[in-house]
Amino acid sequence: MCVRYVVMNGGENLPKITISGHPGSGTSTLVKGICQSKGWSSLNGGDIFRQEAKKRGLSLPEFEKICSEDESVDKSLDEILKNHILDKDGFDVLESRLCGWWAYNLEVNCVRLWLHASEEARAERVVMREGLPFDVAIFNNKQRTAVDKLRFEEMYGLNPEDETPYTHIIDASNLNAEEVLNQVLEVLEAIE
Repeated sequence: MCVRYVVMNGGENLPKITISGHPGSGTSTLVKGICQSKGWSSLNGGDIFRQEAKKRGLSLPEFEKICSEDESVDKSLDEILKNHILDKDGFDVLESRLCGWWAYNLEVNCVRLWLHASEEARAERVVMREGLPFDVAIFNNKQRTAVDKLRFEEMYGLNPEDETPYTHIIDASNLNAEEVLNQVLEVLEAIE
């Protein structure tokens, strides 16, 4: 575990933690574990996306197409996420690929975690979750990562893998969900 310590301000600012990582890295499982252990609330950036698609009466693929053609839609969704990050009475845990960057840029004093996992580990998790063949999972993950990286660089000049905004980086490649959760709970207990 690579850890850079920052001084927290007694938990006065919410969120308490942002969690970012590539698809299949285990971020959703980690968020669920934190919330069950601590009794905290959470928001997944994907939920904002799904809610907006539903509000517009669109399927997820239809809404994804609109977002790919009009970056102002993605930017408006990111503004919603930023507002949640700044809400002191909001969610305790926020999860999205860029929420660590947003908290950093907004100078929100919280744990900003990047959950790293190797391409192979992420593909294995996708295989277990979705039943895809391993080579298809590897290909899909690589393609999605490359598309997202390009999109984030074009829209914001940000690379999600840049370690700058993260206070803590955990390599989950060879850890099970419980081991990852225990490491994160240790981090959180150290700052409470």
